Amino acid sequence: MKDLPVFGKSKIKKPNIILCIADDQGWGDVGYSGHPVLKTPNIDEMAANALRFDRFYAAAPVCSPTRASVLTGRHPNRFGCFTWGCTLRPQEITIAESLKKAGYVTGHFGKWHLGSVLKNSPLNPGSSGFDEWVSSPNYFDNDPILSKMGTAVQYKGESSIVTVEVALEFIRKNTKSSQPFLAVIWFGSPHNPHDAAQENKVLYKNKNEKLQNFYGEITGIDNAIGKLRNELRVLDIHQNTMLWYCSDNGGLKVSRTGGRGHKSEIYEGGLRVPALLEWPEFITAPRITNAPCTTSDIYPTIMEFAEIKVNKELPLDGISLVPLIANKTKARSKPIGFWSYPSQGVVMSSKDEMTGLFESQKTRKEVNDLPSMSNVGTISQKYSYNSFLGHAAWLNWPYKLHRIENQQGIKMELYDLAKDSMESNNLSAKPDITKKMRSELEHWMKSVVRSLNGEDYKSIKLEKQ
Repeated sequence: MKDLPVFGKSKIKKPNIILCIADDQGWGDVGYSGHPVLKTPNIDEMAANALRFDRFYAAAPVCSPTRASVLTGRHPNRFGCFTWGCTLRPQEITIAESLKKAGYVTGHFGKWHLGSVLKNSPLNPGSSGFDEWVSSPNYFDNDPILSKMGTAVQYKGESSIVTVEVALEFIRKNTKSSQPFLAVIWFGSPHNPHDAAQENKVLYKNKNEKLQNFYGEITGIDNAIGKLRNELRVLDIHQNTMLWYCSDNGGLKVSRTGGRGHKSEIYEGGLRVPALLEWPEFITAPRITNAPCTTSDIYPTIMEFAEIKVNKELPLDGISLVPLIANKTKARSKPIGFWSYPSQGVVMSSKDEMTGLFESQKTRKEVNDLPSMSNVGTISQKYSYNSFLGHAAWLNWPYKLHRIENQQGIKMELYDLAKDSMESNNLSAKPDITKKMRSELEHWMKSVVRSLNGEDYKSIKLEKQ
């Protein structure tokens, strides 16, 4: 491991950055974790040459909020992205916007699910700082219609391969440029309903149809990662490319989730995900870390490397992982807060929306954003500083405190994850630990509510212009 340099103001060549995220892949849904059936040779090879995070957490137990945390470094409740189908607030500053100021060209490819993919929408990827984008409003299947900068285009092929191929067009073009690039590659698999390509299903012919499709979709992602890694080597840019890989939430009921529960739950199985960082120029030897890390850490980590000043008006929940990547620490310096606020998801069908856009182009009929996306930057509802509904948790290794509030009252649960990854032995009767962690958690939740109520945005307007 070399000492990791900053690259913002120095003469050291800035690395390219690629952020890959799977859709509903559980912590154990990879070959390298010992899965008895799944075949993921390309992801396994990446893991064998990377920094492997074995206790990595999605910021939320469902998709849209976690994706928002990657882009902002903030817990998604701070800007009302409570659950699936919620959007970014336009006031938020994204990793794409920050890196553009540092000289990067930026692209988004695949699932968006943080707003719109219409051309003139204030919630499309371009409005969040992406120079180029070929995106889908939600998860998508094989032969997808994707929005290329607002124009619906029919693509043919397995969905994950299509996603990487459109990203590689951007990567090849910008490899010839003096500008480094940020490529955000968000797969639409293995989200339900599972419909794997036949060549991937056949690998699991001894399993039932449901598992053939589920495993086959993960194999599709694996093939796409293999294609991406190979092309980086053909282009001779792999050495100084930061390649991140993780999932957006814990696994499904058919997954190996690494703990209690599954997607949509604040327990371990709903939050733990596979995660890797490959960067051969500086991570010269493979390593496994068990330090708790989260998707919110990606933004501040890259900001520190780039020497980009973070706006102090927007408090971050993630921390920089530079000391961990540099192998100068093995522990996390700050607890991780989780909070699933009770909120209704927003139904959004990529197939219906993209088919509608595709057909409307033939008649030049205008298509508008969904009503739920109107006035998202307007903060009309004020949330209480005294009541924190929903399921929250505070992870300060090895303890994880749960706070579950509903109309009937508040319930506390405490687990020692080092001894009890299934969160089955409730230790909340230990008053010293529970009292301290509850105080810290509720202090953090008040900070989140201040952000949710718009207190962070007083000086952001001028910066965003």
